[in-house]
Amino acid sequence: MTAERYTVVSADCHAGADLLDYRPYLESKYHDAFDAWAATYVNPYEDLMADTADRNWNSARRLAELEEDGIVAEVVFPNTIPPFFPSASLMAPAPTREEFEQRWAGLRAHNRWLADFCAEAPGRRAGVAQILLNDVQEAVREIRRAKEAGLTGGIMLPGAPPGSGIPELYSGAYDPIWAVCAELDVPVNHHGGSASPPLGEEPAARAVFMVETTWFSHRALWHLIFGGAFDRHPSLKLVLTEQGSGWIPGVLDMLDYYHGRLMAAATKASTAESKFGTGLAESMGRGPSQVWRDNCFVGASFMRPHEVPLRDRIGLDKIMWGSDYPHDEGTTPFSREGLRIAYAGLPSDEVAAMVGGNAARVYGFDLPFLDEVAARVGPTVAEVAEPLKEIPAEASSPAFALGGSVRVW
Repeated sequence: MTAERYTVVSADCHAGADLLDYRPYLESKYHDAFDAWAATYVNPYEDLMADTADRNWNSARRLAELEEDGIVAEVVFPNTIPPFFPSASLMAPAPTREEFEQRWAGLRAHNRWLADFCAEAPGRRAGVAQILLNDVQEAVREIRRAKEAGLTGGIMLPGAPPGSGIPELYSGAYDPIWAVCAELDVPVNHHGGSASPPLGEEPAARAVFMVETTWFSHRALWHLIFGGAFDRHPSLKLVLTEQGSGWIPGVLDMLDYYHGRLMAAATKASTAESKFGTGLAESMGRGPSQVWRDNCFVGASFMRPHEVPLRDRIGLDKIMWGSDYPHDEGTTPFSREGLRIAYAGLPSDEVAAMVGGNAARVYGFDLPFLDEVAARVGPTVAEVAEPLKEIPAEASSPAFALGGSVRVW
């Protein structure tokens, strides 16, 4: 933040290569199989077929559009179709044994592409590397490779939904992953939409997905807490992105409640749940709220007005605003208005932390360097302080949704 402008870092953006542009990043032994796969693949996503699709890989266009939107740096999650995947990797189910080798090759190709893409804008992109959970040791090797390649956004933790065929996230099988992430100071990111089980193709399934998808993503929090990952690796960082933020205080209260009831056996007390808590005290250590304070963050994409009054309970040092560029549900090109509808009237130091300072700390951005860019393109402190009186007619983001507890001045 400068005296007059905010340094805005979007903690939730998405990018990926155009399909055929992944080929040079694949090991050559997969080229023939890739050519055959790509020749018949039909992209299921309209936005990746539109004339705006190149926002995913056109570095110059992307920088220009983000700067016009007041954003100087971004955390880059995946978006396009990696080699050998049936859909965007964020939503794809865990591979079968037969699919695993080629899917892994496809994700390694994406990570190599992403490292080059981030290098095109030094200091302004923190790329999130992708892994699979089917082979933990290979995941550990890829995390080390990604870190060495300059991907500073950490890793994207895949979901382990019921029926996926891989262990639940509380499993000790994943301990080598938590260990290497803690060792290398690599954030573990769990993005909304990545943990839902398949629901079928009926129209109702789409509605059920919308209702349930964030809950399935939230599960990573209590799985890692009760699984003891943070007790064994006290410096491990977990970031929950594009899952909202207003749910966090209530869920922490619930987790603390169950923690207390389950831990009663260790304190010689008696509760109905204490018989299930055997061994929990030894395995998990600190209580859920303390783990949240010490280890966890939220990528609060297009934070909405009804969530903002909870910021102290969530933790002002935990919240990282995101634009979700280039998605339709994102705030682009109305991010300035999105910041105003959420943060108008708040102390400027609080706004500065939520829109950039926290993300810079978690992902290792150089704030003085970004401040220089923000001095040219960032939204002004006075601008964000002004309540939004009219929602832009073309705005499609939930940030601008009316009704319920959402309020427009």
